Amino acid sequence: MAVPSGPARERNSRIPGLDHLPAALIATIMTKLDVPSILSLASTCRACRSCAAEILSFLPNFHLPDIAPSMDLLRPLLPPSNPYLRSMKVDCTRLDDSSIDFLLRPSLQELCLRNCADFSGKLLSELGRSCKELRFLYLSSVADKRGRSVDVLHLEEMLSGCTQLETLILMFDVSIFLRHNFARVWALASSRLISLEIEYISSVMVTELLSPAVGAHQSLNHPQPSILPNLQKLCLSVDYITDVMVSTISKCLVSLTHLDLRDIPIMEPRMALDLTNNGLQQINAHGKLKHLCLVRSQEIAPTFFRRVNDLGILLMADKCSAMESICLGGFCQVTDTGYKTLLHSCSKLYKLRVFHGAHLTDLVFHDIAATSLSLTHVSLRWCNLLTNLAAARLASNADLYMLDLRDCRNLGDEALRFINTLPKLKTLLLDGCDITDVGLSYLNKGVMNNLVSLSVRGCKRLTDRCISSLFDGNCNAELRELDLSNLPNLSDAGILSLARSRIPISELRLRQCPLIGDTSVMALASMQVDENVWCASSLRLLDIYNCGGITQLAFRWLKKPYFPRLRWLGVTGSMNRDIVDALARSRPYLHVTTQGEELGTEQWDNMEDVHLQDYDDVDELEEWLLGGNLSDDEMEDAVDMEDLFE
Repeated sequence: MAVPSGPARERNSRIPGLDHLPAALIATIMTKLDVPSILSLASTCRACRSCAAEILSFLPNFHLPDIAPSMDLLRPLLPPSNPYLRSMKVDCTRLDDSSIDFLLRPSLQELCLRNCADFSGKLLSELGRSCKELRFLYLSSVADKRGRSVDVLHLEEMLSGCTQLETLILMFDVSIFLRHNFARVWALASSRLISLEIEYISSVMVTELLSPAVGAHQSLNHPQPSILPNLQKLCLSVDYITDVMVSTISKCLVSLTHLDLRDIPIMEPRMALDLTNNGLQQINAHGKLKHLCLVRSQEIAPTFFRRVNDLGILLMADKCSAMESICLGGFCQVTDTGYKTLLHSCSKLYKLRVFHGAHLTDLVFHDIAATSLSLTHVSLRWCNLLTNLAAARLASNADLYMLDLRDCRNLGDEALRFINTLPKLKTLLLDGCDITDVGLSYLNKGVMNNLVSLSVRGCKRLTDRCISSLFDGNCNAELRELDLSNLPNLSDAGILSLARSRIPISELRLRQCPLIGDTSVMALASMQVDENVWCASSLRLLDIYNCGGITQLAFRWLKKPYFPRLRWLGVTGSMNRDIVDALARSRPYLHVTTQGEELGTEQWDNMEDVHLQDYDDVDELEEWLLGGNLSDDEMEDAVDMEDLFE
């Protein structure tokens, strides 16, 4: 960029800078920002840096959603003297037990600690001792690292100490706790608890937790106090969804309005370990249920709810007329009769999701326009009997906000004509559908103006022309997520066309595209959303895992200053491990994955009440954290870059 000289330089020198603004004004502005934005602003001048240091000492919310700070970086950002801190959300990948005393504050009411693999059960114990006022607690991956341990006594100290808890989310395997003690300690849980989510627990432990056995010194004539008496939301992933577990949940949780149960069996379950029609009719025993999700995953083995048929759905529908959201996955014996019964019985239904509906056909939606339903979210994944006619019927719901038709193999171009008439559609997922470039062109002048997320992963008939079909003459400023993975005919030419469109995409997935190569990375690195800003790529996530044309040359364009906003990167690690490792070291706050993992941030951070950060050309947040500009010396030392790039 040219430096002003002569009269222009003199005029610029007379323009007051931020240093001339009152400190109180700068501080007031900063209080409206989230933490990353405050730190970015602090890197611009002394006045802002001074105000940032002061602001951080009384900030009520400390949220760092995208980076994993070390203790050295975290210490100046979290002054121990801040009595106003109410909410903290931190990625703990680089932290361990030594940081517990620093993180846990008596004033906290909301705490989200993600990736706690290097913590032991001491974290749970100290939570109970230090954070008596907690209302919301999220913990993930606790003690996942080898050598770390967690005991049921740690859980007991947490539950007995956090007496104000209303929401508890434990995203780790709690089956490691001893069964007989596990049920006992939950009697100590806060009576205020209204929402409980556990990543994995055995069905037997759930049953014992909610209906503990009567002790030797307890009279059968004196009923025990109810466990979790005010629980309204329960989300569990278990080994098997069984009649006994479902019946126990329905009978014991009298206030339940939201039930989400998922299992991943390793083999076809026996009758005693399965859900049947009998268990299904026990659901909603107290008539308060609004949201129901029952899903059997095929992730490990091709297992289904084979002992549930239309009769079970009919019996359940009698008690579920007030249901607002239903998700059913793996019910291979349920036919159109069962699904139509739900649609006609649940007049308040706005969210419908069906996975692996082997017998679900277009007839389910034949007369949906004659019902009072106003569906906003519809997901019909792996429903291979659906055709374009189903899309035509669903299009009568003008309020549709999200439509997921992934892996519905018989849906083609004609379906897109009907989908294009949906004025409020924001998310459209078409993975594996039988669509072509011509079909996507139908969306150009309609829903493409409003879409925020579009996925056409695995639509094998799409070519480079699909990009021009979508974006030529279209100025969609809303699109943020685009998935073009597993398209065998998509090449660098298509990505060049995408870059020229200047669509401000933040998440782009191109994995397993054999014709995508270095040219695509160069084009995306140079992509200008704003013609007045150099190197302004808006991408925060880029997945180029197993793209056939990616070589070592592409890594030059993954260095700074390119992709200044990038936080997630998927590449093939076997290409050159030294280069991948060097890139990860040179950009420590970039999540680099190399094993084909699906990328994306977790939905645990919701900052609706603050202004979200919008990074400038250079990642000032990263500069502030590291105390200055990063150099590429470390990366240059790891490999001979001159030989590589010349």
